Amino acid sequence: MNRYPLWKNILVAITLVLGLLYTLPNFFGESPAVQVSSVKTAIKVDAKLLSRVEDVLKNEGIQNQGLFADHNSIRVRFDSTDTQLKAKDAIEKALNPVASDATYSVALNLLSSSPSWLTSIHAMPMYLGLDLRGGVHFLLQVDMKGAVTKRLDSVGADIRTLLRDKNLRHGGIAREGNTLIIRFRDADTRTKVRNVLTDNQPDLAVVEQQEGGDFKLVATMKPEAQQRLQSDSIKQNISTLHNRINELGVAEPIIQQQGADRIVVQLPGVQDTAKAKDILGRTATLEIRMVDDENSQNPTVMEQAARGLPPPGTEYYTERGGYGLLVKKQVVLTGERLTDAQPGFDGQNHEPAVHLTLDSAGARIFKDITRDNVGKRMAILLIEKGKGEVVTAPRINSEIGGGRVQISGRMTTEEATDVALLLRAGSLAAPMEIIEERTVGPTLGAENISKGFHSTLWGFIAIAVFMMSYYLLFGLVSVIALSANLLFLVALLSLLQATLTLPGIAAIALTLGMAIDANVLINERVREELRAGNSPQAAITAGYGHAWATILDSNVTTMIAGVALLIFGSGPVRGFAVVHCLGILTSIFSSVVVSRAAINLIYGRRKKLTSLSIGQIWQSGTK
Repeated sequence: MNRYPLWKNILVAITLVLGLLYTLPNFFGESPAVQVSSVKTAIKVDAKLLSRVEDVLKNEGIQNQGLFADHNSIRVRFDSTDTQLKAKDAIEKALNPVASDATYSVALNLLSSSPSWLTSIHAMPMYLGLDLRGGVHFLLQVDMKGAVTKRLDSVGADIRTLLRDKNLRHGGIAREGNTLIIRFRDADTRTKVRNVLTDNQPDLAVVEQQEGGDFKLVATMKPEAQQRLQSDSIKQNISTLHNRINELGVAEPIIQQQGADRIVVQLPGVQDTAKAKDILGRTATLEIRMVDDENSQNPTVMEQAARGLPPPGTEYYTERGGYGLLVKKQVVLTGERLTDAQPGFDGQNHEPAVHLTLDSAGARIFKDITRDNVGKRMAILLIEKGKGEVVTAPRINSEIGGGRVQISGRMTTEEATDVALLLRAGSLAAPMEIIEERTVGPTLGAENISKGFHSTLWGFIAIAVFMMSYYLLFGLVSVIALSANLLFLVALLSLLQATLTLPGIAAIALTLGMAIDANVLINERVREELRAGNSPQAAITAGYGHAWATILDSNVTTMIAGVALLIFGSGPVRGFAVVHCLGILTSIFSSVVVSRAAINLIYGRRKKLTSLSIGQIWQSGTK
């Protein structure tokens, strides 16, 4: 008798129910929405902003289908695109009265329309790629010359500190293009410095030069060091972009390297190119500069500086309290020397603060600066989107060593957390520029979805018609197993929150063709057992048992090829490989376990079974 134990039937039933539940969200589609997020570190997305957005919509008479808030953004769902655009304009006008100095980012987005009871069990629709959902595609060119320049500036500061520690005098260190020029008054000192640099700066190629009485060392970065810098810069830029975009809540962004010096960024669901550029530009770095105390105390100079005429060598900034401040242009220390940033509290007055940890070179530079400028003020600036903000400008009371720095003053606990988070996200290791941008509209995405769905549907129907006409009842069971396979595959993609693209839809269609192959093997094996004279019950048992080894072997070899695509592929190839590998796993389960469970339910309890509905059983020698 062909019967599954009760626990196995329950297992099959549970998997089918779970598959149905986690597939359902994909049928509810998405609704147009507006997403509001902060573009300034000091501004928090909180309940007050949620109430403010709600009041704006109410005053404008704009109906919404729900407001949703998280740590990074507020999202409002609407019933139509027209209402979405009207709401965006109203919210933008209310929150950003001065467009050139925007406080919030108001962008178009899409939200799932799944009911709350599905969302409560974390049943969410799978993410759709740029080609299906629409969105923005950017190709960024990394300026490697800028990375080398930035590194040489940093190395120049290190060399100054190193020579000071070694008590070696020099006539100045300057960067000229991609070289560092160090001048000396005598050849002996130049030779000593060259030996020191050889031991402490292995990335530099140092050459001696002399023009009359001018003794010089010319240092350039070695080719292998430049290649390593290029690789590290790309990785840091990708990591920085990931951190910033993920904090803004963009669903499944794709950020990956292309070639030696380019980065591809795809933001599905973002239709506003200007806002997407704004998101990419949200990288911040730390700069420490000295305050021009003498001019800052002169009311006439400060008045002229506020009108855009600061003294030479200085820049005018406004502190968080609204007080004007003149800061010297020379950068003492940058965020490159920052290894960690954590929110905390000041040990003396228990006010919120940000605790910074500097690397060894940064700790030495900071120690020297604080030792030489006791009694003077030091400005700590946060440079974001090309604009600087003075976080704090404390007075140096004593030398600070150990590489531990504290930022405090006029900030709340939430602001301290945000500043630390922004600093940990890091700065770009090398400048970038957008050399290609492309917007895929939602209409084109909907057309791609429609074509992909219909191709899969007609392929499924063709397979179903053939199987039922050729294998009769066993063919119907095979179609049920194939449906279960498709159900499991979509549920897995949704549960894993994988990104479905056009190549992924092609992989689903291919999976259907490959999955039915296992059922063909089983059905033909059952026919062979019947031709050999076995009873119908024995033929079912032997057919499934003997076909299992062939099914496993064929799927394992196919899985090997799929894993290779997954490891070495990228972009569309990787999207195809993910669906392909998941499809192989679900097809094994559905073709063997689910179809056997259905056959057992149909034939398992029939003791006097004389025949099987499996189509014409051809025997050798028959006419």
